[in-house]
Amino acid sequence: RVILIRHQSVVDAGWNINQKIIDEMMDEAMVKLFGTKTAQEAWKKIIKPADIVGIKDNVWRTLPTPREVKNNLKSRIMSAGVPENNISIDDHGILRNPVFKKATALINARPMRAHSWCGMSGCLKNYIMFVPNPPDYHADSCVDLGALWNLPVVKGKTRLNVLVMLTPQFHCLSPHHFDKEYTWLYKGLLVGTDPVALDAVGLKIMEAQRKIYFKEDKPILPPVTHIAAADKKHGVGTSDLSKIELIKLGWKEGLLI
Repeated sequence: RVILIRHQSVVDAGWNINQKIIDEMMDEAMVKLFGTKTAQEAWKKIIKPADIVGIKDNVWRTLPTPREVKNNLKSRIMSAGVPENNISIDDHGILRNPVFKKATALINARPMRAHSWCGMSGCLKNYIMFVPNPPDYHADSCVDLGALWNLPVVKGKTRLNVLVMLTPQFHCLSPHHFDKEYTWLYKGLLVGTDPVALDAVGLKIMEAQRKIYFKEDKPILPPVTHIAAADKKHGVGTSDLSKIELIKLGWKEGLLI
């Protein structure tokens, strides 16, 4: 099950994000995802007071995990009974971070963007910092990113994935290339427990936006192969859209899926 939730006023043309609306979107998504009456009940299903929680964000300078999303995640984890000193938010320092070293639970949150090594960077690729030498996973369009999720430091610990779709990047020209021209105000969040399913849905939306912008089916280069491989080769989740229950909430204009 994947929750796609959007709100017309969550982010404005200047990319200013509304914290109150982020909180409302995340709370509604959690209730729908876990079938509870309240968001706090949903969080208590996946996080226990004794958990040590690492929130894996992404600090890429031009399109980082929004502060407002991280604020929400941390506050809701604390509301589930976890002390603040047992929660850490980190990216490049996770292998040295004492909380991540002892973590019993992980939360994965990052924006979706085009990437010149793997075609599309989402939930799966966000765990590449759990290895000492990330370039080891860059071969063949990063096809084996799914293997990261079977490493002992990660396997079985991820309780929630959030693929941030507020201002996604749908095209890039080189490694670390960013141009606001190739972003759009989608104003959405994808929330779920399966990183493969979230990335598969995110990719479908990206492909639709590329068709609108380029006025043709312009192939993503390099081709995105790691999402299907994470499913079929590494057994991490479901990549077949026909087998993913997609629940759409909120603003419907420009949904693209």
